[in-house]
Amino acid sequence: MTESGDTTRRSALMKIGLLLNGIVGAILAVPVVRYILSPASHALRGGYSAWIPIGNLKDFPAGETRLATYRNPVVNVWDGTTADIACWVRNIDGKKFQVFASNCAHLGCPVRWFAQSKLFLCPCHGGAYYEDGSRASGPPDRGLFELQYKVDNGKLLIETGQLPTPGGHARAKHSGKTQCA
Repeated sequence: MTESGDTTRRSALMKIGLLLNGIVGAILAVPVVRYILSPASHALRGGYSAWIPIGNLKDFPAGETRLATYRNPVVNVWDGTTADIACWVRNIDGKKFQVFASNCAHLGCPVRWFAQSKLFLCPCHGGAYYEDGSRASGPPDRGLFELQYKVDNGKLLIETGQLPTPGGHARAKHSGKTQCA
């Protein structure tokens, strides 16, 4: 073979190698670029916030507290039942509601409602909350986290997308929006 034949083969293999490396680089870059741009894209779409129906008003009788579940609006196909989120709904008088995150404000263990004692109790460290979500006893230093709600066409809807944190809760309470308090 001549030297010009080797150069042609070498340059062809070099071009094929560069092309394959470029394709692999582009494939690997897609998730990185999506990750970097995701905060901007969510801000343009209004963030993660959404109003989710959790049931008809008749599902929550006056004077009772009931468990409800809703589907996380930011969900992947593989999330399965882990995307179902529980919350406690208290119908105060038939018109006013309180919707509580089902997690203890101490370390996030799921609280349970005991109608006989009218208390939410945390099984992990003995935290107790009154029926209005305020702290009764135990290690939590604050009450249960409340979710904002609204009533629309006979359905109870809650606003999702806000993490139940002490700072987020304080902002929500003073925001002027419909609050469950």
